[in-house]
Amino acid sequence: MIVDLNLRDKTVIIIGGGNEAQKRINSLQNQGCKILLISDIVSTSISNLIKAKKIKFIKQKIQDTKFISKYAPNMIITTTNDYILNQKIINAAKKRKIIAYSSDNPEDSDFSNPAIINFENLIQIAIFTGGQSPVMSKKIKTQSEKILKEIITKEVIAQIKIQQIARTMAKRKIDTQIRRKEFLKSIMGDKEIKQLIKDGKPTKAENRINTVLRDWK
Repeated sequence: MIVDLNLRDKTVIIIGGGNEAQKRINSLQNQGCKILLISDIVSTSISNLIKAKKIKFIKQKIQDTKFISKYAPNMIITTTNDYILNQKIINAAKKRKIIAYSSDNPEDSDFSNPAIINFENLIQIAIFTGGQSPVMSKKIKTQSEKILKEIITKEVIAQIKIQQIARTMAKRKIDTQIRRKEFLKSIMGDKEIKQLIKDGKPTKAENRINTVLRDWK
């Protein structure tokens, strides 16, 4: 089962400062979580993130699991080259019921990292092999992305944004979920809104939503 965890305002600790750590940071940066990186050395790209205050950093060589009690994270991702240490971290996290992932042992981790095709952080498509072949996930992602770009156009992205606006408006006036759902369907099928989106006029499309909502019964 593939799920999208809600990590907003949660604390995620990443152990290690190399390429694997960078990948995990990239996947977390738009999740609204607090990222704490612990490592004795970091790559140049991670160093830039630290300087820009995108993530918090503690310079420390992790040799045991004491940091878990000290910082009480909601999730731990370990990316060190020390398999034994990684396993100790995973085991200690599980005992405390903390979600844990090891880059060198996805089979024993609580989750796997699929290859993500991301369209403006609005549409995310996961290519998932259950941790059995990350290389194939990336290959399939590259091949699929070319095709999906022809399907998920700027107009599709704009329609999603309009739907979000319409949903927010509907919650203020329409009292039941069933009626809100009907309203959102009508907005998605509204020819005038479709044309305004196509013409790149989001403000006028929003005004049209207001008109439809005002007359909605």
